[in-house]
Formats: sequence, structure tokens, C-alpha cells
Amino acid sequence: MCGREGYAVTPRFVRRTSLPARAARRAGQAAAVDIWTYQSVEYVTVAGETWLASASEYPRSMRALWESRPWAPAVLPCGRVFDVISMPALFGRRVLDELWASGPGCGPVASFRGRTLLFVQPGAAARLRSLLAWEEWARDVPPLLCHGQGDAVTVPPVQRMLNAPDSPGQGPGRWIVAPDTQDPWLPGAAVVLWACVRAARAAHGSGAGSGAADGVPPAGLPAPTPLR
Repeated sequence: MCGREGYAVTPRFVRRTSLPARAARRAGQAAAVDIWTYQSVEYVTVAGETWLASASEYPRSMRALWESRPWAPAVLPCGRVFDVISMPALFGRRVLDELWASGPGCGPVASFRGRTLLFVQPGAAARLRSLLAWEEWARDVPPLLCHGQGDAVTVPPVQRMLNAPDSPGQGPGRWIVAPDTQDPWLPGAAVVLWACVRAARAAHGSGAGSGAADGVPPAGLPAPTPLR
């Protein structure tokens, strides 16, 4: 059913994501599922909305905004409930592929204006920023934007606009893996660094003998444990 201005109208109590995070993680562990082949997430579950809204200083106001304008993107602060690592779209895809193929999977992921936004544990942005300053890894990984305490990010709408453009740089963004619980799993800095180094070295063809392409994390980092 469609409402005014071409927006999809769906009763809030039946909202569902097309690829919930838990289901995606299970699928990714059962088989090599390429999450990029799935259709864009159409809706964020009510539980996922609650989690996103809890990042705001005024959660009730945020929920009220989404109630009246579910197709509108929102700006949320980092550092309280989550941090966000912003990557170039192509590199972000490689990192996510590594997380799914050999790592523990991922939490919520969004695409906005040609960037991939990976939601991570609070405090992970500052930690990752420090780790990436090490020359051994910095020469392989492209510059990333690490949004933590004191920063804010624009997140996609909780309800996708009907026929919204998915091209980079167009539209209000979209969820690749939407939050679907009030306590979604989020990767830490070590896991993200491992995936970034592995993706970068594989892209440059320098993985052989480096350990990164063999499933071995960079020196000093534990191998990520797949989710059960």
C-alpha cells in the first residue's frame, strides 16, 4: 500500500527487515552468502528503532519523528550506544566480505552517499584510529573516518522510500544490514582492523606470505571467533 508522495505505508507492528542481522549472520555461517545480492532493507524493526533512538539524547522525540516521517534520514550521536567507521564504498564491501567469509560477521551496516557505515562498539573508533596510526598497517589501509565520542552521523531512514535510488551519492541512504534487536552485536576495533588489513592486502595482491590472506590476523591481534 502506498501513501502520499510515493512512500510505502506499512503498519508499524508488522515491520520487518528483508535481511535481519541475526538471520544474515546465521546464513553467512551456513554458506558463503553475499549480502550485497539481497534487496535493500525496506524497514527497520521496532526493536531496531528502539536501539537507534537510544543513541539520541531525546529517544522519545526521535521515535516521534520516525513515526511521522519514517522515510527521513536522521542524525545520531556516536559514543553512547555505538561508534561508526565510515569507509569508501568499494573498500567497505571488501571489508564486509572478509568479515562474512572468515570472521564473525558484522552488526548493522548502512550505505550513505558513496560510503559504507559500519556500526561498531562504543570506544572502538578511537581505538581503531590509534591502531591505524601504526605504519605497518597504515600503508595498506585507505584513510577511514572513525566517528566516536563527540561525533554524529547521518543514518538512513527506518522506512525506505518507494523506488528510492540506490546509486552512490543519491537518495537518503539505505540499510545493508539493519538493526533488528535492542542489543545488536557490534564488532570491536581489533576485529575491524583485522578485516581492513586483510581486505587491503588482498586488493593489492600482497596477501601471499603476509598472513592476512591466510586467515591470520596482523601481529598482536587475536583471530576473530565466528558467531555460534
